[in-house]
Amino acid sequence: VQLVESGGGSVQAGGSLRLSCAASGYTVTATSAYIAWFRQAPGKEREGVAAIRSLPSYTYYADSVEDRFTILRDTTKNTVYLQMNSLKPEDTAMYYCATGTWGGIWFRGQNYWGQGTQVTVS
Repeated sequence: VQLVESGGGSVQAGGSLRLSCAASGYTVTATSAYIAWFRQAPGKEREGVAAIRSLPSYTYYADSVEDRFTILRDTTKNTVYLQMNSLKPEDTAMYYCATGTWGGIWFRGQNYWGQGTQVTVS
């Protein structure tokens, strides 16, 4: 499994970015698919941001990003996106996507991680 993130950058507060996570060796729409976005800011612990499962089809968001971020899948490109709107300076972090095995708890069970993409909001 290989996950490659892209789409990070610098943006002003209130702006938008869309992060991409291109997967190989893993089908993002498989019935057992479970993909999550995490972020880690300097000096802080890594936190789960958004996640999606295929069966049943559920999405889940951290309170801090609810109503601002959306996790999406593109079946033709085998890619998962994180659409981020109304960005705030506190959203500044390295963002990672990860896949794993669903064990009943969101943001747990990740087995494979991408290399990350930096998001800076000023």
